[in-house]
Amino acid sequence: MDNPTGVDAYAPAQIALRVETAGVAKAGQTLLQTLVLGVLAGVVVAFGGLLFLLVMTEPGLGFGLARWLGGIAFSLGLVLVVVGGAELFTGNNLLVMAWAERLVSTAALLRNWILVYLANLAGALAMVALTALAGSLELGEGALGRTAAAAAEGKLALGFAEAFVRGILCNALVCLAVWLCFSARDVAGKILAIVGPISAFVALGFEHSVANMYLIPLGLLAAGGLEPASLWQAVAGNLLPVTLGNLVGGAGGVAGVYWAVYLRHR
Repeated sequence: MDNPTGVDAYAPAQIALRVETAGVAKAGQTLLQTLVLGVLAGVVVAFGGLLFLLVMTEPGLGFGLARWLGGIAFSLGLVLVVVGGAELFTGNNLLVMAWAERLVSTAALLRNWILVYLANLAGALAMVALTALAGSLELGEGALGRTAAAAAEGKLALGFAEAFVRGILCNALVCLAVWLCFSARDVAGKILAIVGPISAFVALGFEHSVANMYLIPLGLLAAGGLEPASLWQAVAGNLLPVTLGNLVGGAGGVAGVYWAVYLRHR
């Protein structure tokens, strides 16, 4: 029998091979492909972030339920990345599996991460400008803008260590969501695989570097403007520790673990 378990999903060992193959393909993309798809990922994650802010604006549902529903809304971003096809820095931490198998060089790995990270930033910042020009911050008589400002304020209030740990926990869940997508055989399965882990990380208050590339500048803009001092605080106080935490949680906590379990002995 081809499938003695009766479960219509790829087994974990098969997932590992699929992630490895995808990593080789991602590392081999042209400069144009990598940059364009990276910008696209920044844009679509921002769409998820904006929908999250809308759901979190005056929800009246209680703390936990409101955050969970906001997390479901934010899942739109990764659905568009995975199903539509885009290059997201946090998800691409799984390239470590192909790197550990020596199918991708260190230079190619770092090239992908750096280019995708910068492209994600460009897409997110473009969406900050477009959101402002569209007047979206004025929705609900300015209520959405106040929600954005409060979200940015909360993120900037985190200490370095706290932001770092929240980044670890966030990308563990993000990479697990991507990992589960490789088990699915259809689009509906991919979407269902994404919603659970992504809504969990948002509801629990973990920190995602690419989402913060959009949410923090947007919140600062809503609060009165993008001052150099506040932008430096956003980079040094939040984006840096969150990015490092995302790397640890995704590359080490998910990719490294699954490589050790399923691929190391090949």
